[in-house]
Amino acid sequence: MTELANKVIWITGASSGIGKALATTAAAQNTKLILSGRRVEALEALAQALPVDCLVLPFEVTDYAVLAEKVDAAWAWQGRVDVLVNNAGISQRCLAIDAHPEVYTDLINVDLIAPIWLTQLQLSRMADAGGGHIIAISSVAGRIGAPLRTAYSAAKFGLIGYMDALRTEVDRSHNIKVTNILPGSVATDVSRNALTGDGSKRGMSDSVIDAGDDPMDCARCIWEAVNSDTPEYIYAKEMEMGLAQMRHGDPDTFFNTIADFGAQTVSAYWKEKEDA
Repeated sequence: MTELANKVIWITGASSGIGKALATTAAAQNTKLILSGRRVEALEALAQALPVDCLVLPFEVTDYAVLAEKVDAAWAWQGRVDVLVNNAGISQRCLAIDAHPEVYTDLINVDLIAPIWLTQLQLSRMADAGGGHIIAISSVAGRIGAPLRTAYSAAKFGLIGYMDALRTEVDRSHNIKVTNILPGSVATDVSRNALTGDGSKRGMSDSVIDAGDDPMDCARCIWEAVNSDTPEYIYAKEMEMGLAQMRHGDPDTFFNTIADFGAQTVSAYWKEKEDA
């Protein structure tokens, strides 16, 4: 069991959305928090609002030249990092046929390479400390391959694969637990910030995201999964959960269903562009 009380928890992407909710709910369990992201003012405001000790440690996750320095600072603060939450990320809303190659480079750097780097830089420290817990916020799109999300799905599939393989190496050998989280629709700015075909931000949300679950509810369920040392937790409902389960349970039906959904999505995508 990974009890959160008195743990030092490092959360990336902590300034908003699921990351902010994770920080808020963790603070209610008497933790110490390291809050990372790019928006310094938002991180500082969050730290001031939380009733626990916080270290604001801003950085860009793909600034690989400074990551070792940031890891040093994080570990120096309390002498340890018990839980690392790789939450920072960006989504996508464009067809592959309409996407510049740079969209793939940028998105995979943020959603896959960056969390791998940050994890790699502290594995030895966690092992020497006698254990720890690494959490990766993937997505249902890392299980089912969703339309308009080819780069995003590639990164999130890859993140699950890395974490699953890592778990086999560090769970019993070093007492480092690894939990993959696969959220479905949660009411955040993920769609507004998603990359379009030319690499710009979309600037508008999706109705399915706006109708999604409260990030605080999602965060509470994530911490319950972490507390239980759950290897993989899918936070999704209805169609999203059904597709995630169908992917392996009934692949023939899944591929037919997702093909129909994809065709409808492609038609809607081009119509939206024509109407814009």
